[in-house]
Amino acid sequence: MKIKISTEQILKILYILSWIIFVGVCIEAGGFIFNGFFTLLIDPNGASKFWTEVDLSALYKFDRGYFFVEILLMSIVGVLRACLFYIILKILHDKKLNMASPFSREVGKFIFKLAYLSLGIGLFSWWGVRYAEWFVSQGVIMPEIHYLRLGGADVWLFMSVILFVIALIFKRGIEIQTENELTI
Repeated sequence: MKIKISTEQILKILYILSWIIFVGVCIEAGGFIFNGFFTLLIDPNGASKFWTEVDLSALYKFDRGYFFVEILLMSIVGVLRACLFYIILKILHDKKLNMASPFSREVGKFIFKLAYLSLGIGLFSWWGVRYAEWFVSQGVIMPEIHYLRLGGADVWLFMSVILFVIALIFKRGIEIQTENELTI
């Protein structure tokens, strides 16, 4: 017995998965921001059990300003990921993906937004990783990059390039589709 899954069913599943991921990245970004302020303003011991039990106490003892910048970079990456999934949720919720006419201005803008957000995530992740590597070269004991949620900058940058190419193809498709509608 062959089961056929429609595009509409796949989009519903992706919508549910996007909600789950969106909630997760929002909690993570909020955790970075809250714990950063808590550690800097209320209790410096919070650095030893930062978000998800990551120990950043050596960085905090090394310099509070550097600690703030590293937390800021982690927070920016988290917020950009949350924005990325918010945009995905918005287009799926508003049902602006029209399979009969896929080359629409909304879809073109959507892909460009994803490309820019992916580029931002990649750049800030790369910056955060380089910053953490510099701390290690200064003798600061730092957790692994994946615990800081900064890993994968190269993947995000690669994805942004691919999305920019797809966005430009969509832009050209929209131009051709508009020209064809005007000639009829």
